[in-house]
Amino acid sequence: MTSIPLVERAGQFVERTSILATEGQFTYQQLLDMSAGVAVRLLDGKHDLDGARVAFLTSPSMAYVAVQWGIWRAGGIAVPLCVQHPVPELAYVLDDAAADIVVAHPDFTDRLQSLASGRGLRFEITSSLVNLSENSLAVELPKIDSARDAMLVYTSGTTSRPKGAVTTHDNIAAQVTALIEAWGWSENDHILEVLPLHHVHGIVNVVACALWAGARCEMLPKFDADLVWDRIIASDGMTLLMAVPTVYARLIKAWDAAVESRQQAMTAGCQNLRLMVSGSAALPVPMLEKWRQVSGHTLLERYGMTEIGMALSNPLEGERRPGCVGSPLPRVEVQLVDEHERQVAEGQPGQIQVKGPAVFSRYWKKPEATADAFTADGWFKTGDVAVCEDNIYRILGRESVDIIKTGGYKVSALEIEDMLRTHEAVAECAVVGVADEEWGQRVAAAVVCVPGHVLDIDRLRAWGKERMAPYKLPTLLRLVDTLPRNPLGKVTKPVLVRQFETTCR
Repeated sequence: MTSIPLVERAGQFVERTSILATEGQFTYQQLLDMSAGVAVRLLDGKHDLDGARVAFLTSPSMAYVAVQWGIWRAGGIAVPLCVQHPVPELAYVLDDAAADIVVAHPDFTDRLQSLASGRGLRFEITSSLVNLSENSLAVELPKIDSARDAMLVYTSGTTSRPKGAVTTHDNIAAQVTALIEAWGWSENDHILEVLPLHHVHGIVNVVACALWAGARCEMLPKFDADLVWDRIIASDGMTLLMAVPTVYARLIKAWDAAVESRQQAMTAGCQNLRLMVSGSAALPVPMLEKWRQVSGHTLLERYGMTEIGMALSNPLEGERRPGCVGSPLPRVEVQLVDEHERQVAEGQPGQIQVKGPAVFSRYWKKPEATADAFTADGWFKTGDVAVCEDNIYRILGRESVDIIKTGGYKVSALEIEDMLRTHEAVAECAVVGVADEEWGQRVAAAVVCVPGHVLDIDRLRAWGKERMAPYKLPTLLRLVDTLPRNPLGKVTKPVLVRQFETTCR
């Protein structure tokens, strides 16, 4: 018997399809049987892994889910690795997590086997673990309390080295049930999973929610815009798509490049989906409006992070305000505070703090960082700044990198970026603050130009003065071919700051 909420619920849907992937189509019963087999092999005669960290690297697939559930059912802590990470970053996670076992898909053995052997760690290949035998089903698995640690997910590390956020099975259940309720999940849903599975967006919002609801989760091994459009056009039961702004940008680019008849089929296919969600990075308003023209859908924006799951969401029904992330999800408390921890008045910017059963347990092996992340009365300090009006929140950015203090003013980098994107020459942009003795920080913009266009700082400022207060306008400009991004498509602004600082010396 087990008390892992996700696994318990699977018993209600045994005949239904759980996963569709390159390996085939699998029922919930097959998922239960395969994950039991993985658990038995990981246990290797032991009664319980007792919180051993099992790091695993596989593309989105049935093997991914079977291994994840197998780790949980054996009593281990799942440590998902990023398929895009080079060897040094994988080594960092293995060392920081003090991994006991390493599991890899055969495609990734060259990256992980030497790391495991060099550290004396047990190494397993998914094809040998996910290989059910009758003997596996006869072995009694340990009883797992839902309060036990379940996952160790590493933050994006945009402002420091990534930290491991520990979530319990209860935390995951709270994160999932809030979204099930808010977004109307049911067993009739069918979602296409196109996101990396080392982050809560894919792990929780897509896969865990689908499996909690008894729905179908269709997995692509990696994102391919044309293939995603093919699946949307097929209109064979798909109801949900969740992605990051970069994905929607690429889907829009593919739509723009398509012939008219295919564009019509793309738009018609979108009409069969009931919900499309965007998150993990700010959604530019022009992109939201373009997607609405392409698909007929107003993307539902939400706000969350590794440590808390999702906290805020635009409504399933009702108005979704462009540039806003909605209201608190069920059983989530949110407040905005100033630098003295006092709640701010409506319409005033403040740091977002969150409380509730979805909030993570702790940072792995970092008690001081954990203590610093919480207030004395238990609020988690997100480090993000927002304003709230009529119980609807608008994110201004990270307190550290998106709130620029220049000439005595606090300005939002995200607000400036939204303005710059309306310029005919700007394809993509990112705004950061660069240290300056006179101004405190200077507003700096990195811009990818639309092909055939050029831009300089004087022309940009002259244009911007008609649209925004002078102190918000960039005084530094770099034209770049691409913006540096992490695997989820979020711009890595510290990299841009270093680039500006180098050129300003």
